[in-house]
Amino acid sequence: MFQIGKTLISEDILENDFVCNLDACKGACCVEGEAGAPLEEKETGVLDAIYPQVKPFLRPEGIKAIESQGTYVKGLDGEWETPLVNDKECAYVIFTEQGIAKCGLEEAFEAGATLWKKPISCHLYPVRVKEFSELTAVNYHKWQICNPACSLGKTLEVPVYQFVKDALIRKFGEDWYQELESVGREHLKT
Repeated sequence: MFQIGKTLISEDILENDFVCNLDACKGACCVEGEAGAPLEEKETGVLDAIYPQVKPFLRPEGIKAIESQGTYVKGLDGEWETPLVNDKECAYVIFTEQGIAKCGLEEAFEAGATLWKKPISCHLYPVRVKEFSELTAVNYHKWQICNPACSLGKTLEVPVYQFVKDALIRKFGEDWYQELESVGREHLKT
């Protein structure tokens, strides 16, 4: 572990490679698991505000789940998260003709319907961030369904932190990321 400002960062994000391989995994991270995508408190209001613009991009099953549960829910751990369709996929998931799960929130953003891409937890994945009173932990989340992403990342030689560069900048800022890159270069030399 190493520290940048008030963040404590796992070396795993420097030492492991990762590039999403949607053709192989079919976007399983949006479908598998026991909970919706983690949300920051401020993101709950964003979801409420943009839902009317996002709704046309969603599947009927997702709309039904959102309209019965809300644009966000309190998870079993007491944290905010996206609602699920029948305790399975995220309510904001849409599927391509090839059966690949994609984010309806991101589709709305890319179409210019909203100015918000998607929850930061989704944008950061496979990096997970946990806020504590004094520090924020930044860790690499290993999940078997992402083995194809690890293989592709290794082939392309893209470390986790570079794969999620835009998301890390969105979360922590450009200066923080520049320092992370510097630490990463030094760390990988040793």
